[in-house]
Amino acid sequence: MLKYIVRRLIGAIPVLIGLSIILFLFVRLLPGDPAIAILGQHATPALILQVHQSLGLDLPIWVQYIDYVGGLLHGDFGASFINGRPVLEDFLLRFPATIELTVAALIFAVGLGIPLGRLAARHPNGWIDGIVTVISLFGISVPIFVLGYTMVFIFAVQLHWLPATSQIDARLQLPLVTNFVVIDAILAGRPDALVDALKHLVLPAIALGSIPFAIITRITRASVLDVTNEDYVRTARAKGLTEKRVDSRHIMRNAWLPVTTIIGLEVGGLLGGAVITETVFSWNGVGSWVVDAIQNHDYFVVQSSILIFALIFLVVNLVVDIGYAFLNPRIRYA
Repeated sequence: MLKYIVRRLIGAIPVLIGLSIILFLFVRLLPGDPAIAILGQHATPALILQVHQSLGLDLPIWVQYIDYVGGLLHGDFGASFINGRPVLEDFLLRFPATIELTVAALIFAVGLGIPLGRLAARHPNGWIDGIVTVISLFGISVPIFVLGYTMVFIFAVQLHWLPATSQIDARLQLPLVTNFVVIDAILAGRPDALVDALKHLVLPAIALGSIPFAIITRITRASVLDVTNEDYVRTARAKGLTEKRVDSRHIMRNAWLPVTTIIGLEVGGLLGGAVITETVFSWNGVGSWVVDAIQNHDYFVVQSSILIFALIFLVVNLVVDIGYAFLNPRIRYA
């Protein structure tokens, strides 16, 4: 197992190097100039040249890349062109908000998707299966921003049931210690802040989790149906085992593998979807920060934040692969 983990980690190195090259070239192909974004209406050719020299943008692109990679090897992810703050520092400051939203969306997707998938598999080709299919197709088909703005209009603007933007009502003046608003509300012993934070989570979590929810529902249904038709399941029922025992020990235990795989893959999708969701709901996380950085041509922020996301995605997939050995003892990693 240890050799497998080491091999996977070593294999991730060329992936990250390739991604860093693509990102480095891509952000510099975007129209616009970071010097103009910094100087604004005061931009002149002389000042633009001065900013380029101060930022190292006048150097050959291969020299800029080598300098950037050299900084990464020393734990330096660069500094923002706009405010001069270290990228890693700002990332860690905003990352808890993104994690909080991602976890809430994953709880929604998994907590609702797996039961609905199992329910549809128990009634294949029936009206229940039809309803679940329509719901899952709706979740896959509707873009996140369309669903987000629609829910804001209905539940925030028209019905006034839920808040539309931010993580918590600023009037509550909750002191942030961990930057996880829900955890900070619990630590502060503020049930009013906790309820308000959870209300702010509902709409963005549903919008972000809608596509993973639909995919998990469909994969769970298909996986359960495949296992249900296996010989060992029919044998278990013929032996007189209760349906509950057959379901827990024979069906779901073998159906978990593809479901676990898709959940691990959807974590990356959630991190990517957070960029859109945080913009729609004015969520102060990494996603909205990256959008602002793209608009301002803040190269280091865009490059480094996406690289960190890629590293997180690789680690999550490694954890999922390792989890296979616990879900299915027949799996061995040599």
